[in-house]
Amino acid sequence: MKLTTRKLAVTGMLAAISIILGLTPIGLIPLPFSPTKATIMHIPVIIGTIVEGPVVGLIIGLIFGVFSMYQAATMPTNPAQFVFLDPLVAVLPRLLIAITSYLVYREVKQIFKKDTRGVASGIAAAAVGTLTNTVGVLLTIYLRYGAEYAEKLGIPPETVGGFILGIGVSHGIPEVIVAIIIVTAVLQGLQRIYRKVF
Repeated sequence: MKLTTRKLAVTGMLAAISIILGLTPIGLIPLPFSPTKATIMHIPVIIGTIVEGPVVGLIIGLIFGVFSMYQAATMPTNPAQFVFLDPLVAVLPRLLIAITSYLVYREVKQIFKKDTRGVASGIAAAAVGTLTNTVGVLLTIYLRYGAEYAEKLGIPPETVGGFILGIGVSHGIPEVIVAIIIVTAVLQGLQRIYRKVF
């Protein structure tokens, strides 16, 4: 896929939004009851993927992942944040956001051909892209660092699976809701500007 001037411009703009979100409390929101942060940094990845395709989404996802590693290295907020120094935790799930949201958007759009504004496909892509991030990160933490993660948090190793599942539920549901609202609103606005359904 060729990167046109427009694709590069959209990539740059959404990448800048990702960086701003990462540098402010808006993008990675610390929660008092959790060692991990709730995030909306995945939303530019989903929007970029839908509007300009998976290559743009992959670039923005890469920036999101690398920035997570940077934050873990320079601004750790708790001892368990060491897991985000691993690219398989910090980067791979963020790249997968682009792939899953693109495939779901395309498939749902085919199923709901009468949905001329692409609302259903936008909602589905936002939900699946968000869950890809949440499940991907937490599952990788569990598989690669379960016992060490538990030790850093001061919890028994045998409870780490349930603990991580709890984080997935407490973070995942609000993140999905917020992503659906923002992605749907932005896509509808962009479709009016571009005068086309993506």
